[in-house]
Amino acid sequence: MNEREIIAHIAALAAPADGRGLIRGIGDDCAVVDRDGRHVWLLTLDTLIESVHFDTAFHPPEKLGRKAVAVNVSDIGSMGGKPRFALMSVGMPRDFDPLWFRAFAQGVSAACGEYGCLLIGGDTVASPQGLNFSLTLIGEADADKVVYRQGALPGDTLWVSGHLGWAAAGLELLQRGIGGDDETFGPLRERHLDPRARVELGSLLGESGLVHAMMDVSDGLATDLAHLCTASKVGAQFFAQTLPGGDLLNRAAALIGADPLQWAIGGGEDYELLFTATPESSVDLLALGRQLGLPLTPIGTVTAGAGVDMLRSLPDGTTSKTAVAYQGFDHFRSGR
Repeated sequence: MNEREIIAHIAALAAPADGRGLIRGIGDDCAVVDRDGRHVWLLTLDTLIESVHFDTAFHPPEKLGRKAVAVNVSDIGSMGGKPRFALMSVGMPRDFDPLWFRAFAQGVSAACGEYGCLLIGGDTVASPQGLNFSLTLIGEADADKVVYRQGALPGDTLWVSGHLGWAAAGLELLQRGIGGDDETFGPLRERHLDPRARVELGSLLGESGLVHAMMDVSDGLATDLAHLCTASKVGAQFFAQTLPGGDLLNRAAALIGADPLQWAIGGGEDYELLFTATPESSVDLLALGRQLGLPLTPIGTVTAGAGVDMLRSLPDGTTSKTAVAYQGFDHFRSGR
């Protein structure tokens, strides 16, 4: 079973909504629960496992603590909400380094303060298999401002915030021990070590009413766009030349002989926002991006039907089309 099949199996076993306040269960970035008729709670959980999500050989503990918060806060922001409370589960070997843990905990505390959420509880256990950390985030939003994955319409423009592929490039540079003395590549390394959740952008997009569907890019554009399309029962096509990787991504790829396009569509962990809106909303969205000092880039179009296609302009003037749905990160894909 791959990751999508596992989630689908669990979703089939989950109890349906029965009038006790559940608005949205499995299938979006957060579960959505009614609070008082006008406001909702947003709930999400994410886990970081040593040797899967982080390597202590080059990941400073304070930045890992910050990342543990940011990757969960990102889900809240991607639905237009604001984070309020956090619960943390900590699993560590019995002989853990207290200094390392204190630095990690300081990072968690600092990130919670920056994002405006309170750490209110959790659990601590001894782990025989290295370090692992799980955080549950509880956020809130106005019920009519929540943005779901479903809702994209044929003809919508596809948008992404920031840059794609930077986290994957930074991780590969760190793993190979390349470019560590070159601060030029610092932003790439930091995107893996200490990502920023786009909470302010997500909240403004939700309040604007311009966005039809939205989610964060955690598993790579190809996979996350496919999730959005599946939820909305549409297809999509995007143009390789428009993906916002930038010259820095190309320079890193040239340094180590990698493909910057593959980083952009399949690398994951960028925690940028992917969203759709009518073409008529473009001027307002670009202005919103300028307001935040954050580039927002139109990359393609929502289509009728199904599937995700990448278009590339060829030297002879023609355009190639490649199906790329679900080609991002999957924990259980064989040979990944």
